[in-house]
Amino acid sequence: MSLADEAKLLLIPSGYKSGKVYSVFPTDGDGDFTFSRSGNASRVNPGGYIETDGTNIPRIDHTGGGCPSLLLEPQRTNEFTYSEEFNQSVWFKSISTITTNQIIAPDGTLTADLLRSLGNNGGVFRFSGWQTTQKTISIFVKKDTSITAEIYNASSSTNKVIFNLDTGTITQEGGTMTGKIENYGNGWYRISATHTATGNQTFGLKPQTNQRIFIWGAQSETASYSSSYIKTTSGLITRQKDICINGGDADLFDITEGSFFVDVLPFNNGTVNTISLSNGTFSQRILIQFQSNGTQVRLYSNGGVSNYQTITFNQRNKILVTFKLNEYKFYINGSLGSTDTSATVPIGLDRVNFSNSAANSNFFPGKVHDTRVYNKVLTQSEAIQLTTL
Repeated sequence: MSLADEAKLLLIPSGYKSGKVYSVFPTDGDGDFTFSRSGNASRVNPGGYIETDGTNIPRIDHTGGGCPSLLLEPQRTNEFTYSEEFNQSVWFKSISTITTNQIIAPDGTLTADLLRSLGNNGGVFRFSGWQTTQKTISIFVKKDTSITAEIYNASSSTNKVIFNLDTGTITQEGGTMTGKIENYGNGWYRISATHTATGNQTFGLKPQTNQRIFIWGAQSETASYSSSYIKTTSGLITRQKDICINGGDADLFDITEGSFFVDVLPFNNGTVNTISLSNGTFSQRILIQFQSNGTQVRLYSNGGVSNYQTITFNQRNKILVTFKLNEYKFYINGSLGSTDTSATVPIGLDRVNFSNSAANSNFFPGKVHDTRVYNKVLTQSEAIQLTTL
């Protein structure tokens, strides 16, 4: 029997319907999670294309291939109108041309445009809203004749990021601008740049001089990282937050000792975010709490535990808490992080929330690969096996 088979609650995201994410165990539905989101949101489907899911549809995301994850995101707004229509006048073409609908875009439609540079610094420009607020600009690009694509602050061109479309790497980060490049398959990359500037600033995108790239799906967000793509036309569009709560019940978690495991990729959202095992109150709970500093995770229990450990956000982490009277252990990515020998166990546990115990704040933003609750304390060898990346 595998460790997965022994779990009282096992969530490996796969099955879902409107308003529901199915657990693998138990099979009678007692472990299923309630899901909600007002309005549409995008994900990458099993075929590798971006598609839109409607209101209250969980997003089982296949970005990067392999096993999918449950994508949970905070509310975000795409501050660029006409995100796929670069022929519109809001996109200023300088020493360049746009030819529309040239190749298949990352959503599988014939909507990707060709950007051609006609000379030095030839590209497209757009007021970004970069002022004293941190912004992240992203756009999908694909190589034609240009090996590189460059995002830069056109009002202060020392702030720039240059991306290599042959190798899928960042070759230069200039000034205070930082970048990221993600492979979306079929030669498409999503490139992004994060920057905070003083005064009104302008976003620029350009290929090499006198060369061409394909472009699609531009997005501007007031945030430190790019979230899933939000399509716009003539007006701004806001994607609402995902809420996934209430997995389990009192009979399932009628336990006095146990183990609580999550395999997640937490986004660095600049706020405290929580995954909780509780009875829905603040008095009986065990929290795995991702800190606003973007470097630490905290184990907290009203039974007397409060411990901080260092992790890397925006990367996958496997975290396990084992608990019984006067013994809590905190494992992270294959190692024992801490032990507490004077703590009690909360009573009446009946739910797992990707939020605080009351399900009214601290909603977890990130990708969920695996979540488990056991009615036993896993041995140290089992714990290390389960949490090793």
